Amino acid sequence: MIDKNKTDKAGSYLLAHNETISIAESVTSGLLQFILGEATNAEKFYQGGITAYNLGQKYKYLGVEPIHAAAVNSVSQQVAELMAIEVCRMFSSDWGISITGYATPVPESGNKLFSYYAVVYKGRVKSSGKLDCEEMPPIRVKEKYSEDIIDELLKLMQGD
Repeated sequence: MIDKNKTDKAGSYLLAHNETISIAESVTSGLLQFILGEATNAEKFYQGGITAYNLGQKYKYLGVEPIHAAAVNSVSQQVAELMAIEVCRMFSSDWGISITGYATPVPESGNKLFSYYAVVYKGRVKSSGKLDCEEMPPIRVKEKYSEDIIDELLKLMQGD
C-alpha cells in the first residue's frame, strides 16, 4: 500500500497553494480515490472522483471519444488525457489524475499488464504516459499503478 506520508505530502502542497484535486480511474477501481481520501485534511483539497470502468461510462461522464476508445478497448494515452481533463472540469479542481489499463492479462492487452495515466493542471496535461507492470495478483498491480501515479504527482509538484 502507498506510504501515507506521500499522500500527506501531496496534500500539504495542495493546501499551501490553495489548490484542489480530483481523480478519474478505471483499472485501479477506486483505489486512488481511497488513498487520497485518507490523506490528512483531505476534505480541504480533495474534490472527489469517479470510477468509470467501461467505455459507456467513460463516454457518458468523462467525454471520452467513443470511436477511438472502442478501437483501443478504452486503454490509451489519449483516453487517459481526456479523462483527466474532464474530471478537473467535472469537479472544478486545479489538478486531475486519471488512469485506465489492465490489472489482469487478457487477450485485448496482448496478455500484458499496462496502463495509461495522465496528470492535468488547470486544464493542461502536465504528464501522461504508459506504466508497465510485471504479472502479480491484481490488487498488487493496482497498488503499484497507484504508487507510480502518486510518485509522478509529487515529482510534478516539486518541479513547481
